[in-house]
Amino acid sequence: MEFTKVFFINICILTTLAYMAMLVHKYVLAEASGSLKYGLSVLAAIGAGWATMIFGLNIGQDTIFDLRFMPLIICTLAYSQPITLLIIGAGIGAARLSFGLSEAAWAGFWNILILGLLCMLMNIMMKRVCWSYLTKMMIVIITVNVVYCINIGMLGVIPAFQYFSVTFPLTFPVSLLLSFFFAFMLYDFQVERRRVVDIQVANSSLQRQTDELLQTRLDVEHKAKQLLLASQYKSEFLVNMSHELRTPLNSIISLSQMIRDEEKRKEEHETADYAEIINGSGQELLQLIDDILDLSKVEAGRMEIMAEDVIVSEIAYVLQFHFRHIAEQKGLDFTIYMAPDVPAVIRTDALRLQQILRNLLSNAFKFTAVGRVLLDIRKAVCSNDDTAGEWIAFTVCDTGIGIKESVQAAIFEAFQQADGSISRKYGGTGLGLSISRAMTELLGGSLSVDSRESEGSAFTLYLPIRGDQ
Repeated sequence: MEFTKVFFINICILTTLAYMAMLVHKYVLAEASGSLKYGLSVLAAIGAGWATMIFGLNIGQDTIFDLRFMPLIICTLAYSQPITLLIIGAGIGAARLSFGLSEAAWAGFWNILILGLLCMLMNIMMKRVCWSYLTKMMIVIITVNVVYCINIGMLGVIPAFQYFSVTFPLTFPVSLLLSFFFAFMLYDFQVERRRVVDIQVANSSLQRQTDELLQTRLDVEHKAKQLLLASQYKSEFLVNMSHELRTPLNSIISLSQMIRDEEKRKEEHETADYAEIINGSGQELLQLIDDILDLSKVEAGRMEIMAEDVIVSEIAYVLQFHFRHIAEQKGLDFTIYMAPDVPAVIRTDALRLQQILRNLLSNAFKFTAVGRVLLDIRKAVCSNDDTAGEWIAFTVCDTGIGIKESVQAAIFEAFQQADGSISRKYGGTGLGLSISRAMTELLGGSLSVDSRESEGSAFTLYLPIRGDQ
């Protein structure tokens, strides 16, 4: 009973010392170097072995029973340097001599020194095998307890027969049981501390990633502002340059037209033809500049929309008059159909509406060699939440070359065409549809395409009947 009581006291002391060591490591030595922490842990292990001897059971003949080998068990499982185990064993053995240089004290010294050497060898072996922590713990605990008892029987002052027949049956089971208990307790402490450390590392990593994301966001916002500013500068530059180019170009067009008319009157046909070429090229260049100007205005947010009452039949008449001659020249059938239920008046920007429809019809005539071009005007009703209400649909149909489905989305981007070779065969810069889409959005409508390659295309412009609502 006395052995059990003393061993339980030893476990309480070791538990208290282990907990205090963890608190010191966490709060006092948090910023200390690794070598300092390592050295202090070795001294703590030796001090724990010495403390168990103070509260050990002295049964006479200067013989003390305690759990001084317990720090060696824990250090065997925890330390990475094998030589440290021998140092701890020698240190605890030297601590035993501090109680007197008797025969029993020297026996205790050699006993614990042998255990230190054994633990060093087991530490080396444990690194070479892939066993679980619990398996290693069981092997170390059983081996150390068994060798400790054998050393007492062989080196101690108590006769071996008396020790193994009387003392061993009492001390060994209790020592083994308490060794497992203390090792499992420290293992649980270690798992919990590792979990806390993992959480701290994860939190630190998350904080670092958050800071990096915040910095990245700030950088992206800064670059976005720079790009927006650069885009505004570019748009303003294009607007200004377009105005500057229009002035001399208008002079060239006017003068070439005057020369053409004068030479035709004089029947100088060759000179008139040259003037006609100059005039036509100037008109194309002027149209290009107008397209760039419109695109720049849209990007810079400087295009104004003037909503007014627009008579739909007048729009149809103007378009019929404008494209009639082109249809005749190309031998195409050009028809404008207006459904009976189309309202007589809609509210929108007449100038922008005509510009969009002219772009669509110009493309239809450009890419259609045989067949017809149709402008179909109908009333449309939409029940979707976002687009509920009455709309008017202008659909431009042709029997031209059509557009591949894979590139239909790209044709609405600036300077894009369905095929790069088209620009060489048919001319153009690809700005018309981009400008039309932008203007359509400013008018509160939408622009879509339905096309099959080699079968023709159908572009539909949807506009609200009351654009100011």
